[in-house]
Order: sequence, then C-alpha cells, then structure tokens
Amino acid sequence: MIRYFTAGESHGPELTGIVEGIPAGLELTEDYIEQHLVRRQKGYGRGGRMAFEKDRAIIKSGVRFSQTTGAPIAFTMVNRAFKKDKDNWPKVMAKEGERGDVARITLPRPGHADLVGYQKYAFDDIRPVIERSSARETAMRVACCSVARKFLRELGIEIGGHVIQIGKIGYSGWDQVRENADHLIEKGAEAVYLQADESDVRCLNGDLSEQMREEIKERRKDGTSLGGIYEIIVTGLPAGLGSYVHWDRKIDGQIAQAIMSTQAMKGVEIGLGFEAGKTHGHMVHDEIEYNGTFIRKTNRLGGMEGGMTTGMPLIVRGVMKPIPTMLKPLSTADVDTKEEQETRYERSDVCALPRAVVVAESVLAPVLANAILEKFGGDSMQEIIDRFNREQKNGRE
Repeated sequence: MIRYFTAGESHGPELTGIVEGIPAGLELTEDYIEQHLVRRQKGYGRGGRMAFEKDRAIIKSGVRFSQTTGAPIAFTMVNRAFKKDKDNWPKVMAKEGERGDVARITLPRPGHADLVGYQKYAFDDIRPVIERSSARETAMRVACCSVARKFLRELGIEIGGHVIQIGKIGYSGWDQVRENADHLIEKGAEAVYLQADESDVRCLNGDLSEQMREEIKERRKDGTSLGGIYEIIVTGLPAGLGSYVHWDRKIDGQIAQAIMSTQAMKGVEIGLGFEAGKTHGHMVHDEIEYNGTFIRKTNRLGGMEGGMTTGMPLIVRGVMKPIPTMLKPLSTADVDTKEEQETRYERSDVCALPRAVVVAESVLAPVLANAILEKFGGDSMQEIIDRFNREQKNGRE
C-alpha cells in the first residue's frame, strides 16, 4: 500500500519526502510534479514569500528512465528562503552548536499550534513548533501525493477542485454550485481545476471571483485574515471502493481524515453534507435506475453510500479557518513571564484558501490509490491496468 512521509522545517535548508508502495512502470517526471507545485503557489491573497519561493521536487531514487521501479521514491526540495537570507536562517535553524544570541520566541499565536506544541514537547521556545507545523510542509506533501495522483490518472481517474466561498462571499447553495461545476465534471474532474485556475481565487463564477478579491482587499486593510470552503471532485472512480464491513475500511472516513490532516482545516463533508440534516429524505437520497448499468438519477450524496464509492463523481468539501498570523495583533500571554502581550508579526497571507485547494486535491490521491490497489492489486502498472479494465468491462449488473 502507498505511504508517504515528509521531513523538514519552514526555514530549514530543504524539505524531504519519501513515497513507498508505488507499483513499477508508472511514468513519472519532475516536470509532472512541478505543475501541481506551481499551482499550489498561485492565488490571490498570498504574502511576499511567493516572490522568491519557486518549488521543484528533485527525484533522488525509485525512478529510472522516467519509470518507477517499485522501490521507495525519495524527493528533496530546496527552501529558497534559507538560501536567500544566508545571514539569518542558517544560524536560526543550525543543526549543531549552541543557541548563542539566537532570540527565543515566547509569544504563542492564538489559533496556531504554538502553545500546545511548546507544552507537549517541552521546548525552551516556540520556534521548533512554528517551523514544523507551518503550511510550508504541504509543498512536499503535494509532491509526494502527485505520484499517487499520476497513478490514478493512468486509470482514467481525475481530481479537480474549486473555491465555493471565501469569508462571507460564496454561492447561495448546492444547486448554484452544481450549475457552475457539473458541465465541467462531465468532461472529467481535471476540467474543473483547469477552469478554476483561470481565476486567481480559483472560483468558477466570474462575478463571485471579483467579489472574493474585493473581500480579501478589505480584510487586508483591516489587518485580518480569511478562510472559506472549497469543493474537490473526483471522476472515473469505480463502484465498490472501500467497504461497509468494518469502520476503518469505510473510505469516507479515510477521506475525512486526509482532509482534516491538512493545516488549518476545521470541517469536511461529502455531497450535501451538513445540508442533508436540514431537509427531508426525499431531497437527500439519490434514486436508482437501470440503463445498461445501475446509475443514480442525482448525486446529492456525493458518490458515496455505506462507506463505499457508488461510481458517481465523488464530491468532497473542506472548511479552512482564517490564517492565525495576522497584521493586526491578537492578545496572548508570554510563556516566560506569563504577562499578557500582543502577538508578534511574522510573514502573513490574508487568504490561503486558493492554494489549499491544490493541497486538498493532492491528499485525496493516496487514499483513493490505496483503495484501487486493495481491490485490483499488482506489482506493476500493466498488471493493475489489465485487472482494472477487465473489471470495468465486465461490470456487475
């Protein structure tokens, strides 16, 4: 099964990633991975770091002649911030020696991992928590997950996402989202992200995109930040991934864990999600018909029933909280003196939701790829493709 690990700090020399469990024979290049890293860096509301931070994952092992070998794949990704400020970060993040005159950070930011991380690991200041809990880690996560994403793509399974709300600006409801997204979904989920990427807030609706930009501008003036809601769609999934027989095999639970494992996420839903609790059953459940195969007349449950995929497009939504580092300070307490003070300012985005869409697309890929491997198995891509295509051709009536 596919597993991935990341290592590194926000201002350390580099990020490192390892992916294991990828079958042999998958075509993989650094250029393919870079396209999603570039997408992650785009989006209105970003801070100044993006002016010099250009990410590229360098493949160190597990790939030969652009084909995976079945061995673990290792990546490295240079942190250009570390290299750019040679008088500061190498000293602050030194791996050997004494602290010397490196300042201690003692003011935890509300809403961040700062205070709890400091308490949990008994550090003498907050810097190690800031560095590892930073969303900078998601750059390597996107690189690692892009391998699983490429695996799915070889089977005709596509992933794409878009923003449906930033702050108070967003679609009026499920039906309005479907009006803007479903005609793209029919072409495959990648059509969704390709269209969304045309907007710097990754919204499919032009009028809402402009309103979202204005909302970000207003909150920037206020010195505060914004979160929002995004939607991820997956097309090409067969029916029957996951299982109802035991709690840890329910794929909707695995999907929820993947979304919630991403920095700043505070909620996840599939299909109508929380809206399903506000109406009656006839407006929630998808009626079934047979037209050469079994299909649902609607997709309000987002392609998921009983912890298993139905073969309809998977629709997952995530909620991102506003970024806790802001221009306008919040009240906190110094971990040394215990005195109340205002938070210190570091670099800050106003809204990171547009780039979070790419991260969410990415983290779903290993979950779905593992479900494919569980059902169809194999050590090489050709073996898996043959089994997958045979099952799809035969189909269960």
